[in-house]
Amino acid sequence: MQFLKKFFTWWHGATFGTALFTSRRGRLIGTDDQGNKYYVDKKNQSLNGKVRRWVIYDGDVEASRVPPEWHAWLHYTVDTPPSEAMPERHDWEQPHQVNMTGTSKAHKPKGSLLDDVPEAAEGVGYQAWIPK
Repeated sequence: MQFLKKFFTWWHGATFGTALFTSRRGRLIGTDDQGNKYYVDKKNQSLNGKVRRWVIYDGDVEASRVPPEWHAWLHYTVDTPPSEAMPERHDWEQPHQVNMTGTSKAHKPKGSLLDDVPEAAEGVGYQAWIPK
């Protein structure tokens, strides 16, 4: 079953073709906390003047799973990968979170119809507009 997922789907990690391309052309640069692996073209062939960089997700393919420091490297904002020099973290920065939209852990503001406490939605901050 795992072989079929690799062969026919892209949303459960790298497809067979991507895994083959990565094994032949990719040089592992580093891994993040979630197990995602980051690669660069080992032949240094450029794409529009820039050496190709990519990520192989460990699990579901979701772009919000890429931490900000690796995102900056993937998009050529910084040249040094976080595996070599981690950027300075400020005390006001919060840890990276993936996008929880569409899951049970999604943000549900007070008064939302999806809020876990339905009685809180009654009369909370919403008033019908009445034209004058």
